[in-house]
Amino acid sequence: MKEFTPIKEGKVREIYDNGDSLIMVATDRISAFDHILKNKITNKGRILTQMSRFWFDFTKDIMPNHMLSVDVKDMPEFFRNEQFRGRSMMCRKLEMLPIECIVRGYITGSGWASYQETGLVCGIQLPAGLKESQQLPEPIFTPSTKADLGDHDENIDFDRCVKVLEKQYPERGREYAETIRDCTIALYKKCADYAREHGIIIADTKFEFGLDEEGNVVLGDEMLTPDSSRFWPVEGYEAGKSQPSYDKQFVRDWLKANPDSDYLLPEDVIEKTIAKYEEAFEMLTGKPLEV
Repeated sequence: MKEFTPIKEGKVREIYDNGDSLIMVATDRISAFDHILKNKITNKGRILTQMSRFWFDFTKDIMPNHMLSVDVKDMPEFFRNEQFRGRSMMCRKLEMLPIECIVRGYITGSGWASYQETGLVCGIQLPAGLKESQQLPEPIFTPSTKADLGDHDENIDFDRCVKVLEKQYPERGREYAETIRDCTIALYKKCADYAREHGIIIADTKFEFGLDEEGNVVLGDEMLTPDSSRFWPVEGYEAGKSQPSYDKQFVRDWLKANPDSDYLLPEDVIEKTIAKYEEAFEMLTGKPLEV
């Protein structure tokens, strides 16, 4: 049996080279404030992979994505065991674009902080008098640069996004910037409408895109998971305050309240976090997690 070792390890995912494809494995690690926490969240990797699978299938009419299979039977023998089952995705190889494509449908987080200071979010002028967590008149595209592990992403405006891509792709940089902006908004709108009908507000999320061999833009990485999105319950939603969430905001809030934790979570926080992830998964997909 051929042995595989990761060619890249991120905060949560491990990437393996499978010749003409990649195998992306979501671990149970959790990160917050650019740190990998010392605990693992049981079954978190399976939720991330299976939720991404759901959304990739749901949005394939909008644009192509990199997913080939999440069945380990389609992967080399090395991956056909309990360690990888349910958390592995075989993907097309892409040349990933150096932009985090963030879309905000509600004003919260760093967007809320920026709006309070300047009335702007990533160079976009927003209406006066917005309340915290209020829905925006229209979703906005607020990209950021991709930082290396341990560094901070930098929020940028659309013009800077164009320049970043033109530096790498002089002839098609603006075209790529416009494509990822328009696709980001279209993906968000379709998924946010669906999620709201199933009891969840997607306040914001981020997508990543890459290029296939022909230079076409393809959706990659993960999609609309609790790690990459802010999920709020529709029930009880009220603008003017922070919202309870189904995502890792619960972990962030605990860490803020316990600055001396050394990024070690107590057991009850771990249990509540996985329960929130599982609840969001079941509400959105309509079925329990396969473990």
